[in-house]
Amino acid sequence: MPTAACTHEFGKRLAALLRAGDLVILTGPLGAGKTALTQGIGDGLEVAGRITSPTFVIARGHRAGPAGLPLLHVDAYRLEGLDELDDLDLDTDAADSVTVVEWGAGLAERLAESHLEVAIERHGDESREIALHPRGGDWAERVDTLAEPVGAAA
Repeated sequence: MPTAACTHEFGKRLAALLRAGDLVILTGPLGAGKTALTQGIGDGLEVAGRITSPTFVIARGHRAGPAGLPLLHVDAYRLEGLDELDDLDLDTDAADSVTVVEWGAGLAERLAESHLEVAIERHGDESREIALHPRGGDWAERVDTLAEPVGAAA
């Protein structure tokens, strides 16, 4: 991904694969593009409202738009453990939504039987590398439908 705009566009492409109950866990350092990717997912799902980082509110829900899927956007950076994640009661809304969790590795996997991990690495030239790691379910087959090279999305 040469630019943040490409990361956003890839999120829109990824949104086409998503359905109710899906869990997407984003990993990568600060500034890698996790929120930009989530903004693209939100645009692809056509959710209501602007997608911003939920760092201070921890979780933010976005109502379904014309595509019919709401988005639950979570930032687990400040969570100190599984108890705090459970306190958010995310699994109540997760069955009917697409759930995207930034900084969720090691915590959020328990929200669904299967998930997609998206690892984002930022390089010194501002480009990003995205690796998709399907975990269970039919994620491997869905990810394979993204046959076009990632950088070609924008």
